[in-house]
Amino acid sequence: MKTIISFILFIVTITVSAQESFNKYFTNKVLRFDFMLAGNSEKTTVCPVGMKEEPFWAGSETNLVNPFNSGNFKYEVFDAVSNTLIYSRPFCTLFQEWQTTAEAKTIERSFYEVATMPYPKNKVRFILSKRERNGMFLKLYETIIDPSNYFIRKENPVNATVTKIYGSGDPHTSVDLAFIAEGYKAVEMEKFRADVKKMADYLFAEVPFSEYKDRFNIWAVEAISQDSGTDVPGENIYVNTALNSSFYTFDIDRYLTTQDIKAVNDYAATVPHDYIIVLINSSRYGGGGVYNYYTGTTTGNQLSPKVFIHEFGHGFAGLADEYYTSTVAYDEFYPLNVEPWEPNITTMVNFGSKWKEMIAKNTPVPTPAEDKYKDVTGLFEGGGYSSKGIFRSEMDCRMKSNGPKGYCSVCRNAIREMIEFYIK
Repeated sequence: MKTIISFILFIVTITVSAQESFNKYFTNKVLRFDFMLAGNSEKTTVCPVGMKEEPFWAGSETNLVNPFNSGNFKYEVFDAVSNTLIYSRPFCTLFQEWQTTAEAKTIERSFYEVATMPYPKNKVRFILSKRERNGMFLKLYETIIDPSNYFIRKENPVNATVTKIYGSGDPHTSVDLAFIAEGYKAVEMEKFRADVKKMADYLFAEVPFSEYKDRFNIWAVEAISQDSGTDVPGENIYVNTALNSSFYTFDIDRYLTTQDIKAVNDYAATVPHDYIIVLINSSRYGGGGVYNYYTGTTTGNQLSPKVFIHEFGHGFAGLADEYYTSTVAYDEFYPLNVEPWEPNITTMVNFGSKWKEMIAKNTPVPTPAEDKYKDVTGLFEGGGYSSKGIFRSEMDCRMKSNGPKGYCSVCRNAIREMIEFYIK
């Protein structure tokens, strides 16, 4: 009994200390740093655009430094006087995906980006880094941010109606999801709110989200579009929408994204949020999800629920694609001599850091794709867009296919860890 009480007191002490740290360094607003990533397959340049204050910090007040060695980029915030790391966030971008395409070998492009952090009370040092092909992070950009700088804009958020669909929890100890309307006209907002509820219900029916339903707040943000739907360049279909979404990202017909990250974050700022989902008013099959960036999906296709769950796995938990037979735009996305940071695939370079301990002693490694291993955690070759050299943990998973199976055990564990990070 004394041991249990001592452990509880230890946890309480750590939590109080972390809370004091937040109050020492931050306020409960958001500092948003907008910038451009530009370059080609070999070069990345950071160009700052501007900063603004936003009203709602929804993240944890105790988990401020991200513990996961994840993302292809990260930004870190240091107290300028003590040089203490006080906040960090890993992320991925469409720019980094584009850098692995054939086009990036011939031209240069730029992509708008947004970094957010709790609003600092004093000067901070902001460092932006990129993960190199060898798996190590390289600093790209550094600057000092003075929170009293009068060039930090303090304007009101965009004018948009918002509705809380589910949840009543404190944003600092909940996961707040901002669903933003895309391709919904003003007269279609009742449909949008119903679509948000429908997608949230699909999410909460999936393990492990079903275990944490009471720890989520679901917001509906009504970004009004002039037209319904989304662009389909391959069929010469173009519509005027709030977030400028489009199929044929990187010339892949099913890849549905928006590069208008400024507009996405402008609308998201109207509510407390940890993560953003763009709901596209279309019956076509498609979507996209980028880690700590946003998830986008159509709402009217019969496979939309499964696409949403798959893409949300990318965006929220940093899960990798486990398929390897579908057409993609990327050239050698994962170097085989480097362990991927994503938790659900491995090149065997550092398998001990993944799910090795979850494999039963009587399961062969590598594991043959035979019916007797259908629901077994093992080491199945094929994943990360490659049939050779990259392995996944189960024969099937929502990150591999639109079949009947949901997330595999490894993916569920990764999602649980991410939820716990936000709600502590």
